[in-house]
Amino acid sequence: MVIKVFVATSSGSTAIKKKQQEVVGFLEANKIDFQQMDIAGDEDNRKWMRENVPGEKKPQNGIPLPPQIFNEERYCGDFESFFSAKEENIIYSFLGLAPPPGTKETEKSDATGEKSDDATEEKSDATEEKPEAAEDKSDSKDEKSDATNETEAHAEDKADEGAPEEAQSGQTPPEGQQEGKEEHAATGEEEEKQGEGEEKEEVEEQEES
Repeated sequence: MVIKVFVATSSGSTAIKKKQQEVVGFLEANKIDFQQMDIAGDEDNRKWMRENVPGEKKPQNGIPLPPQIFNEERYCGDFESFFSAKEENIIYSFLGLAPPPGTKETEKSDATGEKSDDATEEKSDATEEKPEAAEDKSDSKDEKSDATNETEAHAEDKADEGAPEEAQSGQTPPEGQQEGKEEHAATGEEEEKQGEGEEKEEVEEQEES
């Protein structure tokens, strides 16, 4: 991948010249390979640059000013974007290049990778703890069911103990009923005796007559 910097070598604007020099000087100082594309002396370069700069990066008149930076045919940005990336130490990301070892951008990417790894490990640990909590809940449910079974069994035992007593109470008649039966029997005997006495008196009266 080749970085292309579109410049105007014969520009009459001092501001444009300073911006172009800053971009080119930075790339040379950091030993980043690039091609300098002059739009002042090459109409094809000028036409290609204007066609490939995104619409949101073009000024109101529709003609983008140099410097414009590309990675092959992929648009990277203008001078303002380049300056912001340089200040944030993300120039290699801006250019679409892998940062070389030992640069601040590499350290940032390593730190980001470590954070993501730590976060992944924490999530996995939390996921492992959740099944343990579920096991504890299932154990407590088993204990509750055992306690319920014991309570039901205890209630059944009590019911079995009460059954013989009820049977005995059902077989034994109440005292009042027994007394009533005895009084009825005694009354019957007295009536029989009275009847026998009356018969005897009638027989005696007949004999006397």
